This record gives sequence, C-alpha cells and structure tokens, in this order.
Amino acid sequence: MAQNTVSDARHTAVVGLQWGDEGKGKVVDLLTARHDVIVRYNGGANAGHSVVVGDQRYALHLIPSGILYPDKVCVIGNGVVVDPEKLIEEIDQLRARGIEVGDNLRVSDRAHVVLPYHKEHDAALERFLSRKASATDPDLSIGTTRRGIGPAYADKVHRSTAVRVGELLDPERLRRRLRTICALRSTELAALGVEAPPLDPDALADRYGAFGRRLAPHITDTAYLLHDCLNDGRAILFEGANACLLDIDHGTYPYVTSSNCSTLGAPAGTGVPCTHIRRVMGIMKAYSTRVGAGPFPTEQANAVGERIRERGREFGTTTGRPRRCGWLDLVAVRYSAMICGATALACMLLDVLSGFDELQLCTAYRLPDGSRTDRFLPDAERLGEVEPVYERMAGWREPIESASDRHALPDAAQAYLSRIESYVGVPIEIVSVGPERRQTLAAV
Repeated sequence: MAQNTVSDARHTAVVGLQWGDEGKGKVVDLLTARHDVIVRYNGGANAGHSVVVGDQRYALHLIPSGILYPDKVCVIGNGVVVDPEKLIEEIDQLRARGIEVGDNLRVSDRAHVVLPYHKEHDAALERFLSRKASATDPDLSIGTTRRGIGPAYADKVHRSTAVRVGELLDPERLRRRLRTICALRSTELAALGVEAPPLDPDALADRYGAFGRRLAPHITDTAYLLHDCLNDGRAILFEGANACLLDIDHGTYPYVTSSNCSTLGAPAGTGVPCTHIRRVMGIMKAYSTRVGAGPFPTEQANAVGERIRERGREFGTTTGRPRRCGWLDLVAVRYSAMICGATALACMLLDVLSGFDELQLCTAYRLPDGSRTDRFLPDAERLGEVEPVYERMAGWREPIESASDRHALPDAAQAYLSRIESYVGVPIEIVSVGPERRQTLAAV
C-alpha cells in the first residue's frame, strides 16, 4: 500500500472548546454531508452527542453522529474505550428506529474494553474520596459519570490488566486473561469497601465472548482502514468527544476526563498523522456550562444561571444531571482555540440568550494579588481562586429561531458574535439558533 503523505484541507476535526455539551453532534451531522468517513478518536459512553432531525431526536454515546447518513462510514477509533454492552444497545436502538447499522460501522480491534469492574471501581473510588473529605481535607472526588471510563484508561496504561476489543474474538485467550485480572480486581474492590462476591472470570468471559460474536462484523484494524481511505481520496471527519477544557493534559486538572479530547488526541486515537488535519472546527456555546465538580469562574448560581439552564435545556445527555450555567468565558475559549488549532468556530445555542437586556463576557481574570491576566489557568486550584472581569454588551429581545442568515439577526446579536471573533481571533462560520438541522446559519 502506497503511503499518502499529502495533507488535504478536506479532512476536518470537530472539537469542543469548553467543558463539553457544546453541540458537537449537530455540527458533525451538518458537516457529514461533505465527508465520507466519520471517526471518533477518544472517550467512551460518558460522551453524549444529540442530533435532532425533524421531530426525531437521537442521543449517541459511542457511535459517531454520522451514522444517520447510511452512505457514510463511521469508525470508532483505537483511542476510544468501548463498553460492548452499551455499543450493542445503541446499535439495536438505532436499528429499531430504521437507521442502518452494518458495514457502515467499524470498531478498532485496538480500542480498549470497559468491563463491569471498571464501573464498580469508578463508583467506589468516588465514594471513598468523598467519605475522606473533612474540614482540612477537601472532597477529592472528580464527579465522574461512573461509566468506568477512567479505570479503563488506567488499565490501558497498566497494560497487563487491560482487555482490547480484538481479544473479545478469542474466547479462550480472554478467559485466561480475565482469571488473572479478576483476582486482582476483586482484592482492590474489597479494599475500596465494595461488598460483593469475588468477580467470576468464567461468567465474564462467556458474557463478553458473546458480545464479541455480536460485534465481530464491525471489528477491524481501523488504522489501515483510515489510511486506505486517505489513499482513495476520501474525506475524513474527526469527531472529538468531551472537550478541550476536560483534556487530561490541557484541561482544568484534576477535574478532567481521562483522554486527550482536544484535537491533539486525534492522531494517537486514530493512527492518522496530524499533517492530514488542516481544518479544525471549534464548537462553543454562546454561554458557558459545566457538569460535575471543578472550577467555573463565570458560573451564575442565581436566576440568570437558572434561566439559561431552562431555556437551553441544560441537562446531561448521558446522565440527565443539571448543568451549571454562566456567562461566556472568552479567556477559556481563546485558550482552547489555541490548543486545538481552531481554524473556524461554531457558536451554538445563541437563541438561548434572546430576552436578556444585557449580556456579559469574561475577557480577563483578577488574580488573588489584585493583578489581571488574560491567560487561562489550566489548574483547578489556581482557576478556582480567580474572579472574572466582565465586559458588558447590549442584549436583544427579538426571537431569532427563524433567522435565515447571520445578517438577519438583531444588531446586538451580530455585535455579540463579532466580539467573540475579535477576541478569540478565529472566524465564526456556523451559528445555531435552535436544535433542528434547519436552524443553522452556516457559511460552510
């Protein structure tokens, strides 16, 4: 096979620039029409991408959002941790709604598997860390979705205790490995206070071997698959889960997820070199939200935050948890755009801000010593000490859900978008004014 070393601007990465839930699913759905292959490169079933088509809403957790187009190939890359039971459940739910899921879905044989003991460990560790909290020792729990994502990634690094998707196709090898792993995990879970019988490796091997048989038609070496697509001139869309401020290296550590969910994770999570990704669409909300624990400088724990939450239907796709809401933090967005190499922005949920007389934008932080900085602080403790410095802008009263293009928006809404562009230094190419496909103002 000849190697394709020429970069191509047709290949696009879609990445969240805040703390997740920005509306990436809708943008992937929009951009899928001009791409041939859609690939997820990180995260697991803790991600939730929502797409609304007509009166139908689809919530996707592992399968790329491009699955709603039957002529596209959707790939779950090696950087994803796969819960086979959840994946099969998602496949069955899509098929039940008339969505084709067959050869158009491929799963990396090198992706790592989330097993039941990962979920038990995730929940037990959160409980353990919360119980240890006191006046002098803070609550160190992260506020995870308890889907086993972190422990699965930890096993990937530990190597000898990990199971990869390809191993589900070899029942006896899987059984041998689980006998050793389960003995270790049973001891660990007991130490964390889990009162349950020791793990049964044979029962797990039988169950997950059956999952492997169900998934066998989809499992392949996706690195070669993607390079074959590159050599054939097919356009690839890289779909990031979670968001840059949750990146394990560049987010608000330790209140982050367990993978590289900035665009920096795409090459490692797919096997496609970064030289092929020339176009990066950074997704942001017109305001800020966060789920779970961690610093959030512009959070509005008041009537403003509640109004945004209700208008924006800010409840987690995966967990249903209410999201924390606040004004747009431009310091954070500019930082994420820098880390991800964003070449364009998509500003989502602009319609949620309709009806406010005044809007506020965070353009700097005031530090504990009284000084100011316009640089983001990707350390949870330091970021938790800052005060946002706001710039005030006029709001608009008019509904904008029926706007046909950006120039049809109220002057104040156009000014708001222009201020985002000037501060972040990246043009806005997509503006979403409602959940449906048609409620998208796009210059792409």
